[in-house]
Amino acid sequence: MEQRRQLPPKAGRRCLVRQMQGQCELVIIQAMHERGSQTGTGEGLANSQTDYAEVVRRIKEWGQELGFASLGIARADVSTATPRLLRWLALGRHGEMDYMSKHAALRTAPENLLPGTLSVISVRLPYWPVAADARELLADGQLAYVSRYALGRDYHRTIRLRLQKLADRLRDEAATLALPEPFACRAFSDSAPVMEIEFAVQSGVAWRGKHTLSLTREGSWFFLGEIYTSLPLPADVPIGDHCGDCRRCLDACPTRAIVAPYEVDARLCISYLTIELPGAIPVPLRRLIGNRVYGCDDCQLCCPWNRFARIGDPDFAVRNGLDAPSLAALFAWSEDEFNARLAGSAIRRIGHQRWLRNLAVALGNAASSPVILAALASRQDDPSLLLREHVGWALAEHAQQRSVVADA
Repeated sequence: MEQRRQLPPKAGRRCLVRQMQGQCELVIIQAMHERGSQTGTGEGLANSQTDYAEVVRRIKEWGQELGFASLGIARADVSTATPRLLRWLALGRHGEMDYMSKHAALRTAPENLLPGTLSVISVRLPYWPVAADARELLADGQLAYVSRYALGRDYHRTIRLRLQKLADRLRDEAATLALPEPFACRAFSDSAPVMEIEFAVQSGVAWRGKHTLSLTREGSWFFLGEIYTSLPLPADVPIGDHCGDCRRCLDACPTRAIVAPYEVDARLCISYLTIELPGAIPVPLRRLIGNRVYGCDDCQLCCPWNRFARIGDPDFAVRNGLDAPSLAALFAWSEDEFNARLAGSAIRRIGHQRWLRNLAVALGNAASSPVILAALASRQDDPSLLLREHVGWALAEHAQQRSVVADA
């Protein structure tokens, strides 16, 4: 619940109100010019005095100081993207992500998240880590593949804190920049119904790739974040789409989840299956998952633009050896170990049971060995029906492997 502090009216006051629900914060800056407070007509007095081009220049300068690779400004208008979202929902391509349809009205109307929103500050922060070779890892069925974005610290906190610093700086410089009072800002880091890729595209921060992810000439290994604001900031010019005739991402997808250029059916996407889906993974898709236990990067690994990716922020450096861990070793983690080892990681959100479900599928796809079979046998009587079913499937896969070998 949003926490508000009631402050007595006072000329020249500035207050910061933070909303801690989810992982976003609300900054409301309210100040009256001394002359305005005396005459009762000072609110908005700075409008005619504000050089918004200079405001944007300073915001970009501060963003660079905070480590953002780029920052752009978009109008708070998603009218051109709304029909695409509604069609995607109508086709059921969001699967069991009910929050996508439940919060569609918030996603398509920014002013419902922050009344008076006029502009959106969009930022990107690279995360590509120094890690074990992703392609070699995918080829080794004894090891677990974790999406590169989740190898380090949870990005929500990192981006949120930096966006908050940016909003704080804007607050502190409000008088110097002659900003109109009052004005409001609200920061988001992939934790609220925001069409962040649309704003990244509009602001010139990125273009939308055929895999539907945001993409730049430095690749796609980056996170996005936004600040909604009531300030009328001049918008940046979008950059062009540089995918051309390339369709490597469509061809590389293991489950053919990219059903057409710029269209993804989440119900087929391995990231959805291993992260968002709460129940059983559909049997026909299990073999296609391979050793991917949390997310999937195939559509990015094959992208030619990612040859130019730069090493990401230090906050996203590999932790706990997750860049090349043994499937059997991860499967042996107790719930306490899972919570302790993944403290501060985005992986914790799926919980221990789904983590084990994913690992059971990967173990079922691995080549038979005493280590793999012993790992699966250790949990075939687990109290969780979900896990028992996936372990049973995996053991059946290995029995079939042995049968094929025996018949050869």
